[in-house]
Amino acid sequence: MDRTKENLRALLKVIFEHLHANPEVSWKEYQTTEYIKGLLEDNPACTIRTFDDTTGLVVEVGSGKPVVAVRADMDALWQEVNGEFKANHSCGHDAHMTIVLGVLFHLLEDGVPDHGTFRFIFQPAEEKGDGALTLVEHGVVDDVDFLYGLHLRPIQELEYGQFSPAIRHGASWSVHGVITGEDAHGARPHLNANAIQIGSEFFQHLNNLYIDPMIPYSVKMTSFHAGGESTNIIPGNATFSVDLRAQTNEAMEELMEKVQRIGSMLSDYHDVKIDLTVASSVAAAVINEEASTLMEQAIVETVGKEHLVPMITTTGGDDFHFYTIKRPSLKATMLAVGCNLEPGLHHPDMTFNYDAIEPSVEILLNALRLTVQQYSS
Repeated sequence: MDRTKENLRALLKVIFEHLHANPEVSWKEYQTTEYIKGLLEDNPACTIRTFDDTTGLVVEVGSGKPVVAVRADMDALWQEVNGEFKANHSCGHDAHMTIVLGVLFHLLEDGVPDHGTFRFIFQPAEEKGDGALTLVEHGVVDDVDFLYGLHLRPIQELEYGQFSPAIRHGASWSVHGVITGEDAHGARPHLNANAIQIGSEFFQHLNNLYIDPMIPYSVKMTSFHAGGESTNIIPGNATFSVDLRAQTNEAMEELMEKVQRIGSMLSDYHDVKIDLTVASSVAAAVINEEASTLMEQAIVETVGKEHLVPMITTTGGDDFHFYTIKRPSLKATMLAVGCNLEPGLHHPDMTFNYDAIEPSVEILLNALRLTVQQYSS
């Protein structure tokens, strides 16, 4: 076995184990940023950019056109694991960072091509939905021609050894609601509007929302808080959350308009104030045919046509697609990685087959090289 390849495989295992054991939630990826920077700062071929006002970093090698970028998300989720709330990499971002670092290490080891700039974007706060927007504002993709991302996929979508050249994510919005009224004595229900009743009515109306049935969508209340320890008080105030999913951005706008109408109707009927604000929003996918074709070619050349699966559609969301929405000239796609991920993304006990990391590195590396070969100036 090639000693260099064996050493790199061992290094990536160490990196993954470190990242997995040291998860950090959105906008607090301080140590993760420093760890990745420390892996690369002594290499003169790397130009590293960090930010004064946000976590994350950008690493660049090579020069000239085209500028080809790869993005890895960095943040973990905050969730209950075995009875304890903690940061937890249950969405695979530790694997994403490991794979992208593997691509970079391979480039450095094999020699960066004479033409083309390779930019590696380690992005914070994907789980909050605004990490990509922040880096767009910092100009990290202003001169990028092609952008590639990746995501581990649950076994329900792809099995180990399968890869897809694009992920058709849906839009995902989180809406925060506040009901503002007055409390009343439990013996005098006619003196106020019960916030719990209003919330129940809101819930029922959400279940009666309909749009084009050919477009996958869902709307559901995911939290509701009202009342306190005194059981003889009818609460007039409450807070709640609504999760909206739609396969297209246009369908999402239609759903949100209907949710707002429900709020206005119940506000008028019960004579209370209902405020709805979008706490986070992730856009539906905008996939470029040129980029996905290059990724498909990389999959076939690397692991064989029998491991290729056409573009997959998922109701999950990813803020990766804000890069192309905000910079329409950008050509982008995401590699879908089959790795027998179970029981599912965001499950506190999520596991996957680590052996999927090495072929993922090779596919992405091949995609970068194919892109530079075809588009170098």
